[in-house]
Amino acid sequence: MKSSFKRSPTRLAFGLGAAGLVCSSAAWAQAPTALPLWEIGAVALGVSQQAYPGSDQNVGRGLALPFFIYRGQVLRADRGSLGVRAMKSPSFELDLGAAAAFGSNSEDISARQGMPNLGTLIELGPRLKWKLGSAPGGGTWRAEFPLRAVFDLSDDAAHRGWSFEPELAFERRAKGGWRYSTTLGLIVADQALAATFYQVTPELATLTRPAYTAQSGLLGWRLGTSFSRSLNPDWRMFGFARIDSVAGSANQNSPLVRQTTGASVGLGVAYTWMRSSERAGD
Repeated sequence: MKSSFKRSPTRLAFGLGAAGLVCSSAAWAQAPTALPLWEIGAVALGVSQQAYPGSDQNVGRGLALPFFIYRGQVLRADRGSLGVRAMKSPSFELDLGAAAAFGSNSEDISARQGMPNLGTLIELGPRLKWKLGSAPGGGTWRAEFPLRAVFDLSDDAAHRGWSFEPELAFERRAKGGWRYSTTLGLIVADQALAATFYQVTPELATLTRPAYTAQSGLLGWRLGTSFSRSLNPDWRMFGFARIDSVAGSANQNSPLVRQTTGASVGLGVAYTWMRSSERAGD
């Protein structure tokens, strides 16, 4: 697998897109009980990720950003939630979720030479979370069903389509302050979002990259794992590894798909500068 570590020209978009990942990782790294109502801190994170599902190249990113976490009963900015929590019961929760994917410069990706850059994408939309109960080893099972609109921060927040990303997660807190999570999910996209990654218009076709019309449907599969550990009350470390596959996907035959499976990894540390004495309600 080839790697590219050149910085994207859209630095502002990169920082904004990373904010959701930062808040989610920093929040997940903590114990689930008696959490502060709000926290302010900073995080340093290094990521090597597949340029897009099906690419044979990785792009590298390193950043340091502030983060803000708020755990209100209704207003939330915590663990991938952003905005309003509409409903919560012992088994179900409905909220507005957010996710982000870093952009990449097409000139750094051989399959996309001469094509538009892949911008930093941010996803916003409702998410249903379902607590499935206890799992082996003292862990818990959870299912999530996010439906999200996708916007390109590198292009004035232009709408790029819709995605549906159901996911099954296993979480476990072990001795010594370690926490682990394993997730298995899939991504279903409409034609507009699929075209962002896989369509080749006739004017951009070459001898080795024929024209291709992207199809809606299964975009890919994801298997991921993450870990975190509190080093002291203010410092935490966290990391993740993820495998993405386009096997059996609607656009597996696109000329932009160069390999079926690719990997992404990340490692970071978070520092909490200030926190409230008031505890969150849940």
